[in-house]
Amino acid sequence: MKAGPSQEEIRRHNLGTLLRHVHIGGSMSRAVLAERMGLNRSTILGLVSELGAAGLVREELPRETGRAGRPSLVVRPESDRVYVLAFDVGVDRMSAARIGLGGVFLDRREIPVLPGPRDAGKVAEVLAGCALDMVGAARRGTHCVGVAAAVRGTVRRSDGLVRAAPYLGWEDEEFGEDLMRRLGLGLPVSVGNEASLGALAEHLRGAGTGCQDLVYLHGDIGIGGGVVTGGQLLGGDCGYGGEIGHMVVNPRDGRPCGCGARGCLEAEAGERALLEAARRDPSSTGREAVHAVVEAADRGDIVARAALRDVGDWLGIGVANLVNVLNPRTVVFGGTLREVFLGAAAQIRSRINRLALTASRENLRLRVGELGDDAVLVGAAELAFSEILVGPLETLARAGARTA
Repeated sequence: MKAGPSQEEIRRHNLGTLLRHVHIGGSMSRAVLAERMGLNRSTILGLVSELGAAGLVREELPRETGRAGRPSLVVRPESDRVYVLAFDVGVDRMSAARIGLGGVFLDRREIPVLPGPRDAGKVAEVLAGCALDMVGAARRGTHCVGVAAAVRGTVRRSDGLVRAAPYLGWEDEEFGEDLMRRLGLGLPVSVGNEASLGALAEHLRGAGTGCQDLVYLHGDIGIGGGVVTGGQLLGGDCGYGGEIGHMVVNPRDGRPCGCGARGCLEAEAGERALLEAARRDPSSTGREAVHAVVEAADRGDIVARAALRDVGDWLGIGVANLVNVLNPRTVVFGGTLREVFLGAAAQIRSRINRLALTASRENLRLRVGELGDDAVLVGAAELAFSEILVGPLETLARAGARTA
């Protein structure tokens, strides 16, 4: 007969669960924590005391209650004391941020870049320099407990190897290992696909909060996707799951895609397809170019309207397929697809209504991302926080030993 978990394992689990509640949900009273965790108040008091002594949470009076009488103390994460480093390697910009427990941005750097291939070593060097500046500016007694980076490409889950990032010109790059060496913090660097991390961010802190089954579509120069099912990020066998942009929607007459196939969703509904259909200058790319097309359509530009209608048609076909296969509660449009959806919502909904099974779409919600351009960076931070949310005291102890 298999033995159950030990008291120490239960305690460790409960500490991580409590810390996750205040990290994601913000400040809350011990009574609310007891209700959510199904534990008695004395147990919650002990857990809060232990996390408080470690400097991970603190108790204080709420800022405003709107109620008469003495307010209950609330438990807050120690955002200023415990943080992670998060990186986003985008097509036209790179970002680095120091993000505190609770998801608070403490410091950040933005580096504009020209779209196109770039040397992975140089990218790691620039990002490490930004990160070390931010770490140096942090006050004494603070601890970095994790590091993670998001890239536009397929990433092997087991070791973070970037198998392919076509828009960066990368193939089989050990980007995480290189960045870890350059940082010299003694922390491994987790690497993830940008759209999967965007899905995680919108699920935890954005338009998909409280939704357990979600599809996230991220527009950049291409189209990326992330899937949350049963509250968990879908990764597949090796971590390559969610490559929604390479779902073939037009196999017969499709446009060539950078992956080598024809008629992928990315090729038919991505940035390049929109700009070509709108007859824009081929050298004009990025967020501003997409925004200009949507704005022109709003003003009544016939060509821009037709371009949005065509792209919306293909997006609707793609989403209908996803609805039939995955039955999500929410589909979130992020990155440049946020604006495309707002300009082509009627066309997208029309296609879904015609092609998706009635039962699968009857509770479907279509939403735009709430985190804007920060979604991927927030998702990378959540990946970096994952270790401390499993073993808070052990992770913090290791961080303290590194900085001693």
